[in-house]
Amino acid sequence: MKIYIIGAGPGDPDLITVKGLRILQEADVVLYTDSLVNEELIAKAKPEAEVLKSAGMDLDEMVAIMADRVKQGKMVARVHTGDPAVFGAIMEQIALLKKEGIGYEIIPGVSSVFASAAAIGAELTIPELTQTLILTRAEGRTPVPELEKLKDLAAHHCTIALFLSATLTKKVVEELKSAGWSEDTPVAVVQRATWPDQLIVRTTLANLEQDMRSNGIRSHAMILAGWALDPDIHGKDEYRSKLYDKEFTHRFRRGVKP
Repeated sequence: MKIYIIGAGPGDPDLITVKGLRILQEADVVLYTDSLVNEELIAKAKPEAEVLKSAGMDLDEMVAIMADRVKQGKMVARVHTGDPAVFGAIMEQIALLKKEGIGYEIIPGVSSVFASAAAIGAELTIPELTQTLILTRAEGRTPVPELEKLKDLAAHHCTIALFLSATLTKKVVEELKSAGWSEDTPVAVVQRATWPDQLIVRTTLANLEQDMRSNGIRSHAMILAGWALDPDIHGKDEYRSKLYDKEFTHRFRRGVKP
């Protein structure tokens, strides 16, 4: 006995994996995060499927439904937004399912961080500039571990992607500045990435809080910060990968010296 945990992607119903869509279409029961997952995607479930919204349920209710349906011999798909592995709250569901003797299979999805990068045409790891991407969030009502304070992570001066932080931009700015980030550091905010009403705001650390406020962004936003987000990065020749450098030798190609 097992359930399927499916990453639905960021919003666009076409941004689900082929396997994820197949499981969704075959499932007898579909339990989905209705506050975040596109209804157009859920409409692809088979007509006779039992489709349930989970936004109003607590953990015990959700797991009880999944366990009950699986024990009835039904195929159950639990559909999460983005990729379940990142801020997906799946661990506690899995823990209770295991107590019921129920297994699980996770089908990965497109995370909003990568959908946001695609929306602004950005590569988040630029040779000679930054080779590290940190996925995190600002500390709000839910604390972060002591060794993961934003100012400490920001000390690496790499690209940072902030989930769940749209209402905490004042704190974000303060912590990045305390880590030595300059006020002109590029920042890109993508609200509701890949949805029809997607909103992109390009700004700087100095103007982030004001631009978030003036655009009314308080939820469903990915904040990307760092010099990889420089809108003019494409014209800077000093940042080039060795992979395609004609002088660089690797397993599949011998470099040619001038």
